Amino acid sequence: MAPSERLDLHSMHTSLYEQLVQTVVDYAIYMMDLNGHIISWNAGAERIKGYRAEEVIGQHFSLFFTEQDCADGRPLFLLNKALSSGGAQDEGWRLRKDGTRFWALVALDVVRSPQGEVIGLAKITRDITDRREAALQLDAMRAQLFQSQKLEALGQLTGGMAHDFNNLLTIIISSAKLAMNSQDPQRTQRLLEHVLDAGQRGSQMTQQLLSFARRKELEVVRVNLPEVIEAIRALLYQALPKGIELLVQCDEDLLPVEVDAGQLQMVLLNLVLNARDAMEDGGEIRLWARNQVLLGERESLNGPFALISVIDSGKGIPAEVLPRIFEPFFTTKGFGQGTGLGLSQAYGFAKQSNGGIWVDSEPGQGTCMTLCLPLSDNGEGNAPWNSSSV
Repeated sequence: MAPSERLDLHSMHTSLYEQLVQTVVDYAIYMMDLNGHIISWNAGAERIKGYRAEEVIGQHFSLFFTEQDCADGRPLFLLNKALSSGGAQDEGWRLRKDGTRFWALVALDVVRSPQGEVIGLAKITRDITDRREAALQLDAMRAQLFQSQKLEALGQLTGGMAHDFNNLLTIIISSAKLAMNSQDPQRTQRLLEHVLDAGQRGSQMTQQLLSFARRKELEVVRVNLPEVIEAIRALLYQALPKGIELLVQCDEDLLPVEVDAGQLQMVLLNLVLNARDAMEDGGEIRLWARNQVLLGERESLNGPFALISVIDSGKGIPAEVLPRIFEPFFTTKGFGQGTGLGLSQAYGFAKQSNGGIWVDSEPGQGTCMTLCLPLSDNGEGNAPWNSSSV
């Protein structure tokens, strides 16, 4: 091919490329010099940002940043990052010509000459405001569903807690009356100690209920599992029928996890209450927590984890139901007996915490629900994991 033909072919390809860029209207695509001044402008940039080409050519790209971002030096930071590393990405508020804001997803890449010299930068911006608002609405719905689940579980607990409070109040009232009529200082002292002890136990129960019911922002903290599980035992003391026994086993070497303690408490409550509902004729629920090293045998998880199993001796789950148990709103309970959100919430919590949850069940043989959470890094290289079967 002759040099003139190659030149004509290159010119044609360049023209087609420019035509393609100008045709794109869903993305703002433009070029900048090494100082961040705009040297080209496509139709998508005009549609998204509201400026015509003649209004922005030669302007600095900081024109589109908020006043706060400019004060924080964000435009210069992104420019320097792109020039030093070959590219930069960003997500945040940007300004249109009319002063309105939109949430932008931005990519900034260097442009090189055929000789490899950096001659400018290419910037691509996408307006993802609708996607961000949809994500925020979804988060709000999840928060509402989570709160609904907490209140549902709380409703199942309050009957038993009311019985406990009634017992405590009986102790307080009876001891106070006897103390008022007693002439023996030592006996009066013992009665007052009974009053104080009952009042303190009532206060602890109230704090547990408030901590569980109160709506809080997601707060990931280092959690001591035996303490959380003991709080669960206290909340469930009167919620379980007399024919159902709750056995708790925490291995001695159990290590902390980093999760939202309130959500963990709610998930464990739901798992135990589900086990209770599967045991119409009574039986035993075992809550077992231990350390475990996984090697990909469950949900492709690898590394040290805390496993918390809720094991019941109930009727089990039919094979055709098992694949659907973590679906939102799926329930086998009768109308008004469940929302179908408990296991879905547990699944979401496990995934959000970089863990997993699975079920082993056979009809007539009971069910084992296992929540898996990554262990907190305690800075010790040789913690005593248990590598037995899961």
